[in-house]
Amino acid sequence: MLVGKKAPYFKADALVKGQFVENFSLEQYEGKQHVIFFFYPLDFTFVCPTELIAFQRRIQEFEAKNCAVVGCSVDSKFSHWAWVNTPQKSGGIQGVEYPLVADINKTISLNYEVLAGHYDIDEIGNDIWVGNNGANAVAYRGLFLIDKKGIVRHCIVNDLPLGRSIDEALRMLTALQFNEEFGEVCPADWNEGKDAFKGNAEGVAGYLSTH
Repeated sequence: MLVGKKAPYFKADALVKGQFVENFSLEQYEGKQHVIFFFYPLDFTFVCPTELIAFQRRIQEFEAKNCAVVGCSVDSKFSHWAWVNTPQKSGGIQGVEYPLVADINKTISLNYEVLAGHYDIDEIGNDIWVGNNGANAVAYRGLFLIDKKGIVRHCIVNDLPLGRSIDEALRMLTALQFNEEFGEVCPADWNEGKDAFKGNAEGVAGYLSTH
């Protein structure tokens, strides 16, 4: 459980707006922007492009809230480049410009606790991969909302077949920023423009009495 803790540090290769970047790190956003950092299993698959394209289609909504969107998978930077340069009608994600991190060594996925299994040692001392329900060594669909101090404030992890909600990512970002600005807490199903309340018994009672 990483909520409330510093987001695990890493430096890795990434693809950003079609260009290779070395030593990419989330530290560049600290003190400046919130970050949605999300993992997906693999390039050139079926559910994954729907998610990455959906984030790109709504990237202006995240940018309007001063939030960076960063994706990550266990693919290489060259695989990312090939996928970004493949037309969407052919299964690619052409048009995606936000950073895609290459976690080819799987250390980032391990540190964020989203790798779909674990490494073990067999009876003769060889490293072996033990996948959950037979899964390959790929990342679950993890999403982490990181504040400007580099602290994880929200995370959600979906199993491999289950695509995530871009609406929910935006809702949680909005709720966090509302809390940071006004100090009020956000009840169930809160959305921008709805009532919130002070984080004490009096505030809860007042909210419940009017809803």
